Amino acid sequence: MMESSNKKIQEVGRNIQEKAALVWSVADDLVGAFKPHEYGLVVLPMAVIKRFHDCLLPTHDKVRETYAKVEKFAVKEGFLKEASGYQFYNTSPYTFDLLVADPEHIEENFADYLNGFSENVLDILSRMDFQAQVRRMVEGGLLYRVISDFNSAKGDFSPEAVAAVDMGYIFENLVQRFSESYNEEAGAHFTSRDIIYLMCDLLVAGDKQAFCEDGISKAVYDMTMGTSQMLTCMEERLKALDAEADVDVFGQEFNPFTFGIAKADMLIRGGNPNNMQFGDTLSDDKFIGYQFDYIISNPPFGIPWKREEKEVTAEHKKGFAGRFAPGLPSKSDGQMLFMLNGVAKLKENGRMAIIQNGSSLFTGDAGSGQSEIRRYLIENDWLDAIVQLPNDSFYNTGIATYVWIITKDKPEERAGKVQLIDASQCYTSRRKNIGNKRVDITNACRNLIVKLYGDYTDGTFHDVDENVNSILIKSKVLDAVTLGYNKITVESPELDEAGNKVLKKGKPVADSKKRDTENVPLDEDIDDYFKREVLPYNPDAWIDRKKTKVGYEIPFTRTFYEYKQIEPADEIAKRIEIHEKSLMAKLHELFGEED
Repeated sequence: MMESSNKKIQEVGRNIQEKAALVWSVADDLVGAFKPHEYGLVVLPMAVIKRFHDCLLPTHDKVRETYAKVEKFAVKEGFLKEASGYQFYNTSPYTFDLLVADPEHIEENFADYLNGFSENVLDILSRMDFQAQVRRMVEGGLLYRVISDFNSAKGDFSPEAVAAVDMGYIFENLVQRFSESYNEEAGAHFTSRDIIYLMCDLLVAGDKQAFCEDGISKAVYDMTMGTSQMLTCMEERLKALDAEADVDVFGQEFNPFTFGIAKADMLIRGGNPNNMQFGDTLSDDKFIGYQFDYIISNPPFGIPWKREEKEVTAEHKKGFAGRFAPGLPSKSDGQMLFMLNGVAKLKENGRMAIIQNGSSLFTGDAGSGQSEIRRYLIENDWLDAIVQLPNDSFYNTGIATYVWIITKDKPEERAGKVQLIDASQCYTSRRKNIGNKRVDITNACRNLIVKLYGDYTDGTFHDVDENVNSILIKSKVLDAVTLGYNKITVESPELDEAGNKVLKKGKPVADSKKRDTENVPLDEDIDDYFKREVLPYNPDAWIDRKKTKVGYEIPFTRTFYEYKQIEPADEIAKRIEIHEKSLMAKLHELFGEED
């Protein structure tokens, strides 16, 4: 299992990328008739169609025979699905071989082939607006050439040639290329397998109810599923632990192309395609009332939520009858709204692994939406752990990213505490970069992270990866109360021209220009702090208690900061002197001594 996992991770950068590149090369045929940013409008749907075709090809004749018998039946879906061996079918007499054998009638024959698909496939193609692209290919005289290219060896998408999980990653790579041609955030829906495996293992490792007498039975949800690879990998990991595991996956996606791919993948794998829903999770929740065992997600970060503002604000006003009661983050970044959506959909013993960037740790002052969301998680004791990933782990960004582990059923020993894990130095460098991705979290790295999460202890721990390179990880378990503070407002009296206090109704008037604030740790008495830290320097000051606010932030960087002794000046001077002598010697050697 572990060997296989590492192999798969490596293949993401090798076989899968190569296969996707071959498919994308079909875009060479589209030059002139399509603009570069439009190539994906053809390549993505055609890749989906060819995958369906190659899956159905072995049972094509059987489906045709069955169709001839049940064509006039009012209820024929079940018979045709049984004949195809999938939750979809195609009743057309044509295959890709037959299509390319008759170039003169390619338009009408291809139309017949497409119309032969079951309704669930036609829905996918409709969302991708594929008929419009077919018309453009016909007008440009390109349809036959594109179909021929996909019928070549490079277009072999049969299950024997490409496994289900790998096909998903090929789709992801194609989506990445399409997004890049639009100059969009490709990584908004492209999370590599090594990161997903880590998230899966962290979810299972901390689940005291993962295994029951009847085996594993879990409902898994991804609120921003992209092409559904997080769900696919979660199912893969659970079934590796229990081959008979009952895993139901659910997902929502608002990009029609990635949604179509996700639904296609679900159809091919034999799952329930109705569990894949189209729409914006924030403004059009398709899973109202649903509760899940596991939630795994990488929502977009740094993306404004102005488009969803009306619906989100209205739901916020409903209080805890909606998902967003605790608070609303800055309109410039909606990632913490997804956090709240996930929390609302967790079962009482549910667990969530969700990726966030660094801003979720500290952005927002006491009383702000971001701080109130952190407060909601921490004071309910749902924030279990946060793992910092290595930089350069994602294809489209090299910034620091974090996996938040949320659980509604903490074990007694973790109650009232939060574990921070710095895994930024726990990685294996890739031989070949993929975009910004320069590192992998291999088995050795993942095992160390998961072990330290399970051990629940403080310290710095070393190990070696598969290439005997050093890997390092740090852990700190904090009392949750230490993450909070009272923000107090300190007032000073206004003075008149004579230097006397200005009074109103016998009380000093506050001078707004001298107003200050102090952050007092939650586990410290406000008055004791005030007497120690303020009054010795400002004896006339007082606290405006009506303005006191509670805030929370997670001091990740400060927790793991290690002071490094500054090198003495004389030692620096010695190093410079040695360097100068070495440089002069090389110059003399190069140009020779002066006469």
